[in-house]
Amino acid sequence: MSMSDPLGDMLTRIRNGQRARKDVIVAPASKLRANVLEVFKREGYIRGYSQYEVRPGISELKIELKYHEGDPVIREIHRVSKPGRRVYSGIKDLSRVYNGLGISVLSTPRGVMSDAEARAANVGGEVLCQVF
Repeated sequence: MSMSDPLGDMLTRIRNGQRARKDVIVAPASKLRANVLEVFKREGYIRGYSQYEVRPGISELKIELKYHEGDPVIREIHRVSKPGRRVYSGIKDLSRVYNGLGISVLSTPRGVMSDAEARAANVGGEVLCQVF
């Protein structure tokens, strides 16, 4: 059966893994998920990730979660733009997450990037999720 929101599923796996104090979680692989994880890694929210092939044509992402003094680094993570309601934002309308302490992840014409990178590139797009 196909999944209606693959990115939302991955964010939920990360949220549940952090609450259960897991070191590593596994999620099905896709280009969008890998690009979002790359942004999380650049911004310091996860330790890293790797992609491996389970069987021919089926790949999975192994995500290493990050903790600071026993507490999860990601306190809040939620999906903004959903399959039923897409949310687009120009760079001027893009609000800051927790007054700049968190990030928004955007899908722009130049690729998936954080809100700070989008402001530097002066490009808006679809707001995928917010992390704090």
